[in-house]
Amino acid sequence: MKRSTTYTALIAGAASLLLVGTACSSEGGREESGGAGGDVETPDMTIAMITHEVPGDTFWDIIRAGAEDAAAKSGIELEYSSAPEAREQANLIQSAIERGVDGIAVTLAKPDALEGAISDAVDAGIPVVAFNAGIEEWQDMGVLEYFGTDEHLAGTAFGERLNDVGAEKVMCVIQEQGHVALETRCASLGEAFEGESEVVYVDSANMPEVRTSIASTLQADEDFDYVVTLGAPIAMTAVDAVDDAGSDARVATFDTNGELVGAIQGGIVDWAVDQQPYLQGYLSVDGLWLYNTNGNVSGGGTEPVLTGPAFIDETNADAVAEYSEGGTR
Repeated sequence: MKRSTTYTALIAGAASLLLVGTACSSEGGREESGGAGGDVETPDMTIAMITHEVPGDTFWDIIRAGAEDAAAKSGIELEYSSAPEAREQANLIQSAIERGVDGIAVTLAKPDALEGAISDAVDAGIPVVAFNAGIEEWQDMGVLEYFGTDEHLAGTAFGERLNDVGAEKVMCVIQEQGHVALETRCASLGEAFEGESEVVYVDSANMPEVRTSIASTLQADEDFDYVVTLGAPIAMTAVDAVDDAGSDARVATFDTNGELVGAIQGGIVDWAVDQQPYLQGYLSVDGLWLYNTNGNVSGGGTEPVLTGPAFIDETNADAVAEYSEGGTR
């Protein structure tokens, strides 16, 4: 078994053990559920989910779907907000503190800029969990739990898969410079890849510019045989850019959405690394509910709860497509 397959099998197996029952509006009602002690009425609570979402990126629709399902299941009022700029994200955290929410779930794309706001939340007695970005930093910030993928492992497995298919030169497209998870993906890929890799920075808020940048880079260097993107919308734009450039380069990516899964089924994109964003959103809200109602801390407060990585390719895209139609994969 090749090392990239081993990585995927091990992590995908671990992630499957983490799956919990699912339950959408941002406001969940009070529900009753049976248990060992009989019917229990779940308490109302308010949880703020604050992300670095860039408007138009469908990845976050999947995150939010998971969060809303968990909120509906447990009678939670979910307040979702986002800001691509770290300073604005910190302001959203401060606003949630002032409202006296019962918990905060936050992405740590640029942890240094959020450290003060998160410290304020902890000092105010508000439990904080992190997800999606910040796997290396969350413990040092007083955060209770982390739900997400191991980006170093994902990048390494991706680089090894590029070796397996005989790639020689790849372009790794980062859509947000300084984002810790994205930088780790490309860096780890470059370390594992035996060929030559080059990082290209683009702005995902300006997709025409993304298309032009990728196409011009391909036109300037015909040796690129793979374009690696770090998000599904970027991947689909890269497909167009490859056509614009008249290049023979293939496209592979991190992260998925329904369109991307269809592109894999159609042979347009070779594969994607799935970090299961629905699971990240769901577990973040459910983790705060469990902590507030029963004092539970997933991972014991010392280990992240991994939701990936796993590969989606032509061998399993049909199965994934069944769920992507419902907006959960």
